[in-house]
Amino acid sequence: MIKTIILQTAEADDPETAVSGILAQLQKSELKRNSVGLISCFADFITSGVVAALAEKLPFPIAGTTTLAAAATGIQGEVLLIITVLTSDDVEFDVGITDPISAEDDKPLKAAWDRIAGKRADKPSLMLSFAPLLMNVSADFFVEAWTAITGNVPNFGTLAVDHNPDYHESQTILNKEASKDRYVFVLCYGKVDPLFFIAGIAEEEAFREKGIVTASQGNQLKGVNGVSVAQYLTSLGLEKDENGAIKGVNAYPFIQDYKDGTQPVIRVMFAITPDGSAVCGGKIPVGAELTVGFINAEGVLAFSEEALKKVVSKAADRSVLIFSCIGRYFSLGYEKNAEIDKTVQIMGDRHFHLSYSGTELCPVYGKDGKLTNRSHNDTMVICVL
Repeated sequence: MIKTIILQTAEADDPETAVSGILAQLQKSELKRNSVGLISCFADFITSGVVAALAEKLPFPIAGTTTLAAAATGIQGEVLLIITVLTSDDVEFDVGITDPISAEDDKPLKAAWDRIAGKRADKPSLMLSFAPLLMNVSADFFVEAWTAITGNVPNFGTLAVDHNPDYHESQTILNKEASKDRYVFVLCYGKVDPLFFIAGIAEEEAFREKGIVTASQGNQLKGVNGVSVAQYLTSLGLEKDENGAIKGVNAYPFIQDYKDGTQPVIRVMFAITPDGSAVCGGKIPVGAELTVGFINAEGVLAFSEEALKKVVSKAADRSVLIFSCIGRYFSLGYEKNAEIDKTVQIMGDRHFHLSYSGTELCPVYGKDGKLTNRSHNDTMVICVL
């Protein structure tokens, strides 16, 4: 059984003050035989030296990413550092980090897996992932590569983000080391029975017409129902601007059904190219069924509330890890903390840790109950430990 301890500080400038404050919150008598800390923080905590100073003092490893806003039991906001300590007598934790990743090549992942997991005879029950945000490496590559390497271990996690428009300070963290191109992971061994919940977008507000992907290459959607994506979208009634581009494509993500019995995933559209194709936030395979949805503040809050209430009703006394897409954060407009406020309200005094994500990694359930690892856009993903 895993117990959790929440540690937090808003002191981003003074490492000594931040560390003493964190250590004062940590009652070492609460630690079980095995412990690891999952960290999310504003990038300033790395540049000021707070993270490195903490890593030297804490009696367990810490692993995680930068983010632009976060919340946990008793704290919420932007310039925060939060550590959720997982501690257990019968679950063991191993942390790992890859060599720098520069392309969609699984060798750095495989080498890290062999170093960490290769020394054990048993297989982890859960993988917690903290991936770098790289322009030339997709979240789908990470999901598919790790699924093959680990033998389909459930993989839950996030891609790093930060508060800058180009995310140039987004980093993964393992102890004192912060990196822009290394993948950090935590392997959980033993009796772990995670539950996964996903909050998406409102299908009630989606277009009724469904399309079948007829041409695609990776995350480039080239054809739906035999016509270009631009033609398909205008056939649904989406308008073009004076330059001929579809207006506001970021607000119209696809609900993608793989037609394999697993839960659908959300795929955001980043842009429409001159040839009428769509650049999306994840793979769009030929044969998948698409529905054009709509993301807005009301839908984000309604679906987050629905998912969180399911968590509370089904696992009231268990700790919860939450990653929510930065797209949801920005869709809230001037009320950008509304989803955090909603989470704090619903979770009450239960132990939870929410941070914003560049892409969410979370298994989905099939009709047979089996899990399939997926990447997600515009989604809140939840892991109940």
